[in-house]
Amino acid sequence: MTPRMDNCSKMASMAWLMVLLQLMSVEAEASVGPSNSSSFCTETEECLLFDLVCKTTQYEVRHYGPARWVSSDSEALFMEVGTALAFRRLFKYITGANEEGVMVNMTAPILIKIPDEKRKWKATVYTLSFLLPSAYQESPPKPTNEKVYFTDMPDMTVYVRCYGGWILSVTSGLQAHLLRKDLNAVQASYNSSYSYAVGYDSPMKLLHRHNEVWYIAEGEPVCTLPQPPPSRAPQTTTTGNTTLT
Repeated sequence: MTPRMDNCSKMASMAWLMVLLQLMSVEAEASVGPSNSSSFCTETEECLLFDLVCKTTQYEVRHYGPARWVSSDSEALFMEVGTALAFRRLFKYITGANEEGVMVNMTAPILIKIPDEKRKWKATVYTLSFLLPSAYQESPPKPTNEKVYFTDMPDMTVYVRCYGGWILSVTSGLQAHLLRKDLNAVQASYNSSYSYAVGYDSPMKLLHRHNEVWYIAEGEPVCTLPQPPPSRAPQTTTTGNTTLT
């Protein structure tokens, strides 16, 4: 009787394990989905999906599920130079420079990880990442270039500031500064050691471009406007028969 009960317990445990693995797989795939669910993913079939937590006039708070990216680092004085080198490696990967020799569809967005403590006239390591499509989130083809690797980004909540134009050193630095200023005004907690410059458009698109800057939230996100200082009532003094305000 005992062995039979043990077998039943093992079968039940295996069934629960299979259900759990299926749920985890669905959750991972749900991070990447059709671009028609987003108003600014206009050039790719798939896009990184998110849930909007809240929104102010200055920034948004979004929740992203876990997702896998293909990444490459490059050290350079200027972001434009570093990301151009990393872009060539990643573009070769998605166009066949992988062990399976397959084409990997481009998705949106692309991420540039930028350390906030950049020293003047010192080279900085920039990390460029392409989002892997849903078909390769679980088992992507291995890169043939040792400078290309996979990044598994966990479940996260981010503060987002949107802007147009192009992602340049000056513009991304300014937008990151403005977002930090808004977050500090409401005493929001976030990882200030780095930010992400986020691009959704190809270089071929000239108008109505959409870019973002991200900071990863720490703790409970804050989604309120800074409170104005309390107004002070005018002081009134009396001199003789004259009242001064």
